[in-house]
Amino acid sequence: MQIFGVDIGGSGIKGAPVELERGDLAEERFKVLTPQPATPDAVADGVKEVVEHFGWTGPVGLTFPGVVTGGAMIRTAANVDKSWVDTDARALFSDRLGGHDVTVVNDADAAGVAEMNFGAGQGRRGTVILLTFGTGIGSAVFVDGALVPNTELGHLELNGHEAEKRASSKVKDDNDMTWEHWARRVQKYLAHVEMLFSPELFIIGGGVSRKSDKFLHLIEGVKAEMVPAQLQNNAGIVGAAMRAAKHG
Repeated sequence: MQIFGVDIGGSGIKGAPVELERGDLAEERFKVLTPQPATPDAVADGVKEVVEHFGWTGPVGLTFPGVVTGGAMIRTAANVDKSWVDTDARALFSDRLGGHDVTVVNDADAAGVAEMNFGAGQGRRGTVILLTFGTGIGSAVFVDGALVPNTELGHLELNGHEAEKRASSKVKDDNDMTWEHWARRVQKYLAHVEMLFSPELFIIGGGVSRKSDKFLHLIEGVKAEMVPAQLQNNAGIVGAAMRAAKHG
């Protein structure tokens, strides 16, 4: 069975049909740049371009980089235009896609669900935290396999700053940091999250996960096991499709 998944990020909108039995993309994903400013109408146009690229006509699951309640309503918008707040995203996207059945979920939650079912979190009990390092820092917290939705741990305060303003991969790129310098910031962030939640496992996701060999070994003093996301930057697409299948 295939369902279409779209992952909306601060820098790109990417999507593909997902083979749900395998938890993998059925075709190579297609990506467009996130419009700037990333207003609801502009982003909806980008999503439409991605979906129409495949000629898709069935249900669509979408991620959003902020708090999403009820599979529809946007409550926060840290890395997109603030006009998203209180938008009914399900109605917006369904209308733009010509009446498609649409489900919307927090982006990190979607990635986490995919990793727990098909990736690095399979079979893991206790507290597992997936963190996506990208334009910001997304989080997904699981307790014995059950998701605690919309945790948004990237907005924790760290040394007087919002954590994602200090340790996202965008911050690394914008400031041309070495891997060593950035890893020290990530280490401080992980230590803070570990102090609060005492997880057994950290799954490190987002685009930077495919370069985990450059920084994970540099992080010291964290007691929890740390592993890269196995689905890497496709996790959000897979998780979005999974959520659409569940709620369709």
